[in-house]
Amino acid sequence: MGTAGADSASSPASELMVVLELEERGPDLYVGTTPSSPLQRIFGGQVAAQALTAAQATVPADRAVHSLHSYFLRPGDPHEEIRYEVDRIREGRSFSTRRVLARQNRKGEDVAIFALTADFTGGERAVVEHSLPMPEVPGPEQLPGLEDVAKAHPDEAAASRAIGRAVEQRFLADPFDPEPLVPPHTATRIWFRVSGRLPDDDAVHAAALTFVSDLTLLSAGMARMGGGWGGGAVGASLDHAVWFHRPVRVDEWFLYETDSPAAASGRALCLGQVWAADGTHVATVAQEGLIRSLG
Repeated sequence: MGTAGADSASSPASELMVVLELEERGPDLYVGTTPSSPLQRIFGGQVAAQALTAAQATVPADRAVHSLHSYFLRPGDPHEEIRYEVDRIREGRSFSTRRVLARQNRKGEDVAIFALTADFTGGERAVVEHSLPMPEVPGPEQLPGLEDVAKAHPDEAAASRAIGRAVEQRFLADPFDPEPLVPPHTATRIWFRVSGRLPDDDAVHAAALTFVSDLTLLSAGMARMGGGWGGGAVGASLDHAVWFHRPVRVDEWFLYETDSPAAASGRALCLGQVWAADGTHVATVAQEGLIRSLG
C-alpha cells in the first residue's frame, strides 16, 4: 500500500501503517507482523485489517471494498508472524471477491487462525439512497479521552492502552465502570480517530476502520449488566462483518455507536453504526462474541 500523505515515522498514524503494510512473500501470499505488546494474544481488529489489506493488494485499484465477513478461528500469537493466503475466487464485470486465510506456526504445526471473505466493486448508479441519521451527542473536543478515564482504572485500562495506542478515543460514559443500560436506551457511543495523518488512500482508511471497529464492539454485549470488563467476565470475538457504505477518513473524528439486540447461550450479537463527523453514515458493523464468567 502507498504511504503518500502519511505522517512521520514517530506518529501514531505511522505506527498503524506499520501494522497495515504487509510483506509480499509470493503470488497472493503476504506476511504481517504484530507490534510489541504485553498481551498474550493478537487483537482481532489487527488480523482483520491485515487480511483486508492482503485482499486489497490483489484487486484493481478502481474497485473498493463494500463488505467483509470473517471468523476468528484461533487466538493469534503475537510472537509469530502471520501469513495471509489470498484466493481470487471471483473476478466479475462489476465485482471482485477474495477469500483470505491467515495462518501461523504453533509448536511446529501450521494452523489457520482467521478466515475472511471480502467483496469489492467499482460502484453503480444509485437507484435508492437512504441512511441512518447520526444521534445528537456532544462533540469530541470537550469529552474525556482514554488516558483521562484510565487514571481511575489503571489495571482494567492496561489492555485498552496496549491495543488502541494509535487511536484517539473520546467517551460519553466511563467505559470501565458504566452504569447498566435499560431498554430502549441501550446504545453506547464513542468518538474515534487515528491520531496523525494517514495516506490519501480509501483502501488504507477502510483497513484502518476495520481495525478500529473491533476495539469496543463486544462491550455492547455487557452494556445491560454494567460494570464493564475487568470484573467477573471475559470476552472473545467469534466473527466480524463490516459493510462500507461510503468512504471515510479515519484520521478525522467519527462516531461509533454499538448495541446488542440479543444475547443467549454465552454469546452476544453486537451491532455497530459509524458516522463521519459531518453526519454521513459510512459503515455498519456486526459481530457475535463469546462472554464467559471468570467465576
